[in-house]
Amino acid sequence: MPTFLLGPQRFLTTAGTVVRSVAPEGPVATVTAGWQDRETADEELHEVMDGRSRNLQLYRRLTEVIETDDHFAREALAHRDAMDELAGIYSVRLQRALESAYVVARRPTREDIAESAFADAIRGVRDIDAWYLRSVDQLYGELQAAAPPEASEPIARNRAEVAELLRDATVLAIAGGHVGILLRCLRLFEAVPREVPVVAWSAGAMAMTDRVVLYNDNGPQGVRGAEVWDRGAARVHDVVAMPHARRRLKLDDPVHAKAFVRRFAPAACLLLDDGTQVEISADGRVPDDARVLTETGAREGAA
Repeated sequence: MPTFLLGPQRFLTTAGTVVRSVAPEGPVATVTAGWQDRETADEELHEVMDGRSRNLQLYRRLTEVIETDDHFAREALAHRDAMDELAGIYSVRLQRALESAYVVARRPTREDIAESAFADAIRGVRDIDAWYLRSVDQLYGELQAAAPPEASEPIARNRAEVAELLRDATVLAIAGGHVGILLRCLRLFEAVPREVPVVAWSAGAMAMTDRVVLYNDNGPQGVRGAEVWDRGAARVHDVVAMPHARRRLKLDDPVHAKAFVRRFAPAACLLLDDGTQVEISADGRVPDDARVLTETGAREGAA
């Protein structure tokens, strides 16, 4: 089934049009868990979906599980604390490695020496990313062993209810918001079935990929190197989904663009600005007319 990755919907709404093109009739399962406490404030989304939406209410279900399964709640909290500690160490290692790569790239040096040094610096950054993801996998394995979701009555019950809603759905629409909460809910309740088309935007689009990458060149702390956040739902492979690209990236900085693209290769760095919609076919191919980041900046056409 195809997956449609969309840009932000706040200023230019395209989700309804895409959903209608995929499934003109029938229930539309929606996920607004990334909105957290505002999850059920989805009247506008319901209207965009022509009154066909059925909210899976994954955030409410997560809250219910935490409140009713003390054992799972304790282990989940310990897991979150460990993930925070890991992310802190990762960030320290990563930012220093990236700064080294940027300095090497800007240093006036003979071309062949400069290219060799830069390539080696990026290999070092990729090694840190790989170490982080291996550590993330280890922590998920520990949580699975300590508190298997299959052994939890509230998780099993909510999974069954979500599965029933998804069986009746003609398409699944996933909104943005807090990508960490969204991923936690999608993962816990197994809410991304392969047999249903998916339309996802903003953080929802990020969650559909192999790995979620956070970036913001215009944040209050200035330019910081992009950081891998977590494993994604892996509905889409070899894609880095990048909503708000124009607002958050210095697309005119050739050093940062070159480092970003090489670091995440062979993944296509997909720029998802307002109004953007990209269909990823069942075979995972990124369309040729998709707007992607290349070593020389943004351009039309996948690498």
